[in-house]
Amino acid sequence: MCGIAGYTGEARALPVILESLYRLEYRGYDSAGIAVEEEGEFFLKKVKGKISRLEDALMETMVHGTSGIGHTRWATHGEPSKANAHPHFSEDKSLMLVHNGIIENHEQLRQKLTTNPEFKSQTDTEVLVHRLAENYEGDLTEALRLTLQEVEGSYAVAAMHLNEPGKLVAARSGSPLIIGCSGDGNYIASDLPALLDFTREVIFLDEDEIATLTPDEITVQTIQGEKRKKSINSISWDAVQAQKGGYKHFMLKEIAEQPQVLRQAMQGRVDGSRVVFPNLELDEEVLKNLKKLTLIACGTSHHACMVARYWLEEMTDLHVEVDIGSEYRYRSLNYDAGTEMLIAVSQSGETADTLAAMRKVSAQGVPVLTICNVLGSTMAREADDVIYTHAGPEIGVASTKSFTTQLLVLFLFSYFLGRLRGSYGEQPDLLEKLIELPDQVDSLIRDRSLYKKIAREQFKKEDFLFLGRHLNYPIAMEGALKLKEISYIHAEGYPAGEMKHGPIALIDEEIPVVVLGPTSRVYSKMLSNVEEVKARGGIVFGVSMVDDRSGLAEVCDYQIAIPQTAELLTPFLTTPPMQILSYELAVRRGCDVDQPRNLAKSVTVE
Repeated sequence: MCGIAGYTGEARALPVILESLYRLEYRGYDSAGIAVEEEGEFFLKKVKGKISRLEDALMETMVHGTSGIGHTRWATHGEPSKANAHPHFSEDKSLMLVHNGIIENHEQLRQKLTTNPEFKSQTDTEVLVHRLAENYEGDLTEALRLTLQEVEGSYAVAAMHLNEPGKLVAARSGSPLIIGCSGDGNYIASDLPALLDFTREVIFLDEDEIATLTPDEITVQTIQGEKRKKSINSISWDAVQAQKGGYKHFMLKEIAEQPQVLRQAMQGRVDGSRVVFPNLELDEEVLKNLKKLTLIACGTSHHACMVARYWLEEMTDLHVEVDIGSEYRYRSLNYDAGTEMLIAVSQSGETADTLAAMRKVSAQGVPVLTICNVLGSTMAREADDVIYTHAGPEIGVASTKSFTTQLLVLFLFSYFLGRLRGSYGEQPDLLEKLIELPDQVDSLIRDRSLYKKIAREQFKKEDFLFLGRHLNYPIAMEGALKLKEISYIHAEGYPAGEMKHGPIALIDEEIPVVVLGPTSRVYSKMLSNVEEVKARGGIVFGVSMVDDRSGLAEVCDYQIAIPQTAELLTPFLTTPPMQILSYELAVRRGCDVDQPRNLAKSVTVE
């Protein structure tokens, strides 16, 4: 994920960059570093660990330079270490660079190097800095432009060269980067909170744009060399509101960020046909000796756990249970600390009921793994180990990108555990399809016209029914929850096979029924359930594969088409339509999408 900060101006750069990095620490915490131009050379300080360790290392330092760059890292290529920390530098240390993202063709770029530099790290970024040095002929902007034309992957970068004092050059593609403007100088940051203590005037860089900053000037061009005239946005909101980044609502922004956060959550964890968790400290022997696994969570996180149960049962030989935190904490249970483990899932890491249940189990000696999004949260601190979802800050009360990254982490952990225990063979084709998901999700969320049409026609309805089977039964429940949360429409998520045991009595021509029917082992059963709905006049919105022309799509009133993928991965593609449908219906009804009545983002009371 990583956070980038930079400054050039009249003030001392070191304290400015350090404060900015603290505001970006949610983006990375494995290592941190700062480079400041000081009397014709670079002062460079890097540490392994959190930014507080960097601040401690700088405690007795008096650096007066007024331009510099900084970085807080989440490890992708290379383990967390001082050597792998950014900034990275050229052979003669005249060039410094920080990078967020992943250079997919770093090996090809390494082979193009002609100077045979000595590599100091294991990172893809160091290849980039050496290639940039080779392309440098006195103009850092031009050198970066030429270098980035060779790059495949996602990136946000910032660079400095001693031959051009006071000049910062930054660029982005697939990773955010923002320019801050003030009378005291100009700034670079990965996110707005890093800038708000210094300026409220910002420029949002678009894809494939390069910005050149001096203390009193900012110019922008594309990597093709086309000059761009950028508008300066005056941020009048508070720090939280400023993060909307031009979107009407936080929820819409966070839906749009899902391709990016999926990529981020995969980085460093998917390696060919292997899944790795570099920072996982749980003893492998403990994992191999497990006989029972329990997942607990609340709300949306509970739905993620319900999906994970199918994955775990498919990939491992374990007995798997899923429970709601507020119920589990009051159950009378006996534990076997030697063969059981608990996984507690929460976006905030502060969910009171889940935390209480986790403490109850932990007191019995049962190992606890937390999956959450917030660094240093209570659940993360109190668990035996933690896996972070790396979704970034989620402001909208209705969870979207956090849910998607929870699914991803749970899928990866299921695969990892199955391989570790020898109960699931290598599945390189499955992981290849997993890597395709961010692009597929991106294709799903670009065009909202169908959802807007549905919202125009259905926004006055007061009841919805969501149906799913197997892996997509929990997604039906999640779709119903989203609709309830933000539009106040009554909605129920049901296993489709249970419809005839009660809910079918509700169906008539006034009831919209959302059917999740991707191609799967239960597809023919879903078709039968849809026929039952249609026979009673129900309005059917079918979520099915894009090439489904003779099945579900034919009998539905509306088809919401999703790309082809492996059956085990379908929840990743049926989820975004549920989010967008709920969003458009809520907007059409005039609801407060980001702050629904009676709800809070982090539920810290019972």
